[in-house]
Amino acid sequence: MTNAIEAQGLVKIYPARRGSSEVRALDGVDLEVPEGTILGLLGPNGAGKTTTVRILATLLRPDAGSAKVAGFDVVKQARDVRRAIGLSGQYAAVDENLTGWENLYMFGRLYEMPKAQAKSRADELLEQFNLSEAGGRPVKTYSGGMRRRLDLAGALSGRPHLLFLDEPTTGLDPRSRLGMWDVIRELVREGTTLLLTTQYLEEADELADTIAVVDTGKIIAKGTADELKAQVGGERIEVVVSDRNAVEPAQILLKGVFGHDDVEVDEHTRRLTGSSSGGAQQLVEVVRVLGEASIGIDDVALRRPTLDDVFLTLTGHHTETSAAEGDVA
Repeated sequence: MTNAIEAQGLVKIYPARRGSSEVRALDGVDLEVPEGTILGLLGPNGAGKTTTVRILATLLRPDAGSAKVAGFDVVKQARDVRRAIGLSGQYAAVDENLTGWENLYMFGRLYEMPKAQAKSRADELLEQFNLSEAGGRPVKTYSGGMRRRLDLAGALSGRPHLLFLDEPTTGLDPRSRLGMWDVIRELVREGTTLLLTTQYLEEADELADTIAVVDTGKIIAKGTADELKAQVGGERIEVVVSDRNAVEPAQILLKGVFGHDDVEVDEHTRRLTGSSSGGAQQLVEVVRVLGEASIGIDDVALRRPTLDDVFLTLTGHHTETSAAEGDVA
């Protein structure tokens, strides 16, 4: 399978500012994105996700390393790269004083379309993104979700086969986020290749074929969501007992059920956690054994590892960790 994106050893250093040291935003990033797939760059603010996108979209020059996008070198053939891609950044790049239709017509003309083609493309995109009824209204009257859809529509004006989406659902309500996910899935069904940056774990889990975990300017892990979760371990059973005095006897019983001594205990929450190899059947066994011992249960659950568990295991902190002062995205 041909790669739409190939990057080797990308480095980007921002010089020191008064009162702060230089920032090594990227520190040797390698990427491969096969055509027709979605790569999710997952990481907290300041990890280097946006810097990676800006280099691949020719908005920044790397200080070291190389990259090809759609077969073109991002430094030596920047103009060819720009013709081949679409970009939707973290903030909607639309003119609030123009109507939705006028914004899309303007994008078409910027892509050097003839007037008639730019008009028909604007109509087509408004229909595709369910904005036809709002197309004649100024964008300043649009909701946040509508602006994001319009911005994405603008990025598709030139019918690119490769699209960069930099945190496309940031600031959207849950309903608008789900709607944007549907749009993204449809683009991939039509053959578009996507590089998606996100700090939302469920977004990477839902959309990405492959996930690259980014932290402090480095790719620290890469694989499918299931492959990454497998690095943390298998399923776990969590039990919250009703009585604090029952924590110790419950721990002894659970060690017998699980067949190992590794049962974690949180005395404050009365929660006991152990790795499980028996799935739902073992969960039933846990309930039965504790019931026979007259140990009350407030809560019990079979839990698979999440991407947050993966990130916490790999980095020691959660993806929601904010960037430190002076960091860049």
